[in-house]
Amino acid sequence: MTGRPLIGVSTYLEAGARWGAWELEAALLPAGYPRLVQRAGGLAALLPPDAPGLAAATVARLDGLVIAGGPDVEPVRYGAEPDPRTGRPARARDAWELALIDAALTAGIPLLGICRGMQLLNVALGGTLVQHIDGHAEVPGVFGSHPVKPVPGTLYAGTVPEETSVPTFHHQAVDRLGEGLLASAHATDDGTVEAIELPADRGWVLGVQWHPEMGEDLRVMRALVTAAS
Repeated sequence: MTGRPLIGVSTYLEAGARWGAWELEAALLPAGYPRLVQRAGGLAALLPPDAPGLAAATVARLDGLVIAGGPDVEPVRYGAEPDPRTGRPARARDAWELALIDAALTAGIPLLGICRGMQLLNVALGGTLVQHIDGHAEVPGVFGSHPVKPVPGTLYAGTVPEETSVPTFHHQAVDRLGEGLLASAHATDDGTVEAIELPADRGWVLGVQWHPEMGEDLRVMRALVTAAS
């Protein structure tokens, strides 16, 4: 295991989770995330919500950072009123993960945003979100799939050069891109922005709208782990 980079992955904080005879507040994360980090050659460290002021000290211990999927970003974070279809806010998680993103960008460590994580990266850099789209989350609790096409010449295209079918479950999407961000993949069917990134001179920073932890393609996570090595 010596020499494997340490990859932090943000987690949920849920008021009540049940296992065995217990039902308690829990910091949790679908096992696909740490397993994907491990399969890609990294060591996974789970990062439950904490005081935002501790984000820089946390990131300083890491070689790379993943902001995981989860609930909708609170619309106030990008200056919007909530749509009736937008989920309940997760304010502690929003604050913590925005602080982690800021710390990672400042420190220059490799950063991957997955689904919500991509959306939060966009918001952190001043972008906005579409609060509801159809066709990207068909059945509650069941991942779908659709094809995604890379934009030539981007970091993502250098990692996954061909059109691929990806595991997906989301009802929100990137609207106005945040400062400096580039769209690096789109849904083939409707053009939804499916990946965003910063130019190479600003470090390894990528967000994907789909859920690589639910598939078999290791290339995106392996690229993060390689950049973090």
